[in-house]
Amino acid sequence: MPLVLSPTAILRDVYAPRIPSNTTPADDKTPTVRPQSRVEDYYPARNVVEDAKIKGRRSGTIELYSLQYYAACTLGGLLACGPTHTSVTPLDLIKCRRQVDPKLYRGNFEAWRKIVRAEGVRGVYTGWGPTFIGYSLQGAFKYGGYEYFKHLYSDLAGEDRAYRYKTGLYLAASASAEFIADLALCPFEAVKVRMQTTMPPFAKGSLDGFSKIVAAEGTAGLYKGLGPLWARQIPYTMMKFASFETIVEMIYGYLPRQKSDYGKFVQTNVSFVAGYLAGILCAIVSHPADVMVSKLNASRKPGEALSAVVGRIYRDIGFVGLWNGLPVRIVMLGTLTGLQWLIYDSWKIYNNVSLFFSLSIDRDQLMLELASDDGRRIVGSTSEDGMMIDFWRSEGKGGTRP
Repeated sequence: MPLVLSPTAILRDVYAPRIPSNTTPADDKTPTVRPQSRVEDYYPARNVVEDAKIKGRRSGTIELYSLQYYAACTLGGLLACGPTHTSVTPLDLIKCRRQVDPKLYRGNFEAWRKIVRAEGVRGVYTGWGPTFIGYSLQGAFKYGGYEYFKHLYSDLAGEDRAYRYKTGLYLAASASAEFIADLALCPFEAVKVRMQTTMPPFAKGSLDGFSKIVAAEGTAGLYKGLGPLWARQIPYTMMKFASFETIVEMIYGYLPRQKSDYGKFVQTNVSFVAGYLAGILCAIVSHPADVMVSKLNASRKPGEALSAVVGRIYRDIGFVGLWNGLPVRIVMLGTLTGLQWLIYDSWKIYNNVSLFFSLSIDRDQLMLELASDDGRRIVGSTSEDGMMIDFWRSEGKGGTRP
């Protein structure tokens, strides 16, 4: 089970060679027999695990999958998603209105000029309230839930399979977390879309919007876009986590030095660039469902079945209409996804949520891999009788961040 590891110097002490450096196992004909009275003496890997846990706690780091860890990730997700989505409200406003009426504006700058003339500068930020609250909650459940489900599925799969199929595990964990996170987001998304696609806005704020929707359609009106929202957000989140990891590895593969050779400034900027590129892929994958969410919240009639309204909307706009507003959404999602990874990584560094190790069983050997977010790996193995038979250190390029 992954845990926090102690500083590298401590690990070197733990992994100290058992045979003097000027000899080899073949030369040492009469090895010294040491008394072994503890289980840890017979199984050095267990000794390393316990030592790393104890010394990691003393160093002030956060133990992986502890309550403090989940709390840090949940708060980090809130900070990463709420403010970033709110910051791109002007782009989101234009995107939603152009999805509902493609002929309304010819471009972003023309749209902003018209909105400012008609509604004032505040009009550009229409819907920022439900955006901030909704995506703050969604980010908290998404990042905190992702870490929880990743741990849960790892335990269910077993250490060996979890290590070998970690990409599939990450995809399953992110989909599960997003499924729950959207339950918190959906009511606020419904209010936001209504405010942004009606001129003038049908409500003055989140509470006013909630009141009007519930009065007209009941509580179910707040969740009538849940199906399309799942169809949009779950693929988005799966692509967000999986593609980010791959892009980070590719970037460091092209750079002249190892990831560990760069400082935190470079590493966090790589996170932003990788997040921006991942956001572009996320936008493409999830855009048709995003159009449906905007159309559905704006035009679904009370009591109309989901399949009926989706069919009606598709007949009206066709396949090409599903891609209305894609350029704006690419810019918007690229920016906010890049910022989210930048904020989240910085938050982890600030809270010392950066070092961890994982165990994986490989037939007759116990493989102990210790990895850090700066890309360094320290790996050791023991045979079944607990004797340390190998130890090495390699410098990874992409790290092992989930």
